[in-house]
Amino acid sequence: MDIKVLGTGCAKCKSLEKATQEAVAKTGVNATVTKVEDIVEIMNYNVMTTPALVIDGKVVVKGKVPSVDEIAKLLTK
Repeated sequence: MDIKVLGTGCAKCKSLEKATQEAVAKTGVNATVTKVEDIVEIMNYNVMTTPALVIDGKVVVKGKVPSVDEIAKLLTK
């Protein structure tokens, strides 16, 4: 599984990255988590509000920081 956290480095972006890492550890999913801070690459996903979470190329969350449990549900469905 390929997971990308899109964000320029703000506090919410860092919170989403941390929560995503925790959710991956909690679920035991085999995943690579990458932080994307390049604004051009973020815009390639048509994301205008960060932070955003991309799982296997699909934007599943944007503009908010979901809980670890919410991210875990997204990872296991």
